[in-house]
Amino acid sequence: MKLILKEDVVQLGQMGDLVDVADGYARNFLLPQKKASKATTHNVKLFEHEKRVVADQIKKERSSAEEIAKKVEAISIRIPVKVGEEGKLFGSVTSKDIGEAVTAGGVEVDKRKILLEKPIKELGTFEVKIKIRTDVTALVKVEVVGMDEDVADPIPKTEPEIANDPEAEAVDEASE
Repeated sequence: MKLILKEDVVQLGQMGDLVDVADGYARNFLLPQKKASKATTHNVKLFEHEKRVVADQIKKERSSAEEIAKKVEAISIRIPVKVGEEGKLFGSVTSKDIGEAVTAGGVEVDKRKILLEKPIKELGTFEVKIKIRTDVTALVKVEVVGMDEDVADPIPKTEPEIANDPEAEAVDEASE
């Protein structure tokens, strides 16, 4: 009996293959489990049409993934971190940090798609792969720089604010 396989069958063929099998194997196993359908002219044409539709859909998804990859590669990521003596980081830069930086750059990326072998624990420039789709990856350059203490506090206190600060008054009274 001639059949069209709807899914991969071990030692028989791949999905979409036209196979010739024994009648009993077809009636008792392949057809009841919907692993195959009879190879009528109508079914063959229907399957070929579905195959073309799926191929077009995959092509569209791939082209949109490639566009996203170009956008991701155009983003320049600079992550400021606290650094101790000898240039050692307090903590590390993880895929979560990189994902937030890429999202801030305008492209939504799931942190699980960032292929970081191990957390970054030193200053420098690193290339990190981001998996957009199974067959499309993007390389993004991540620059890890030390954070200045002045930059860590974005609103520095001015002299009049310090004078009106209750903690500062308590320190002044304690020293008298």
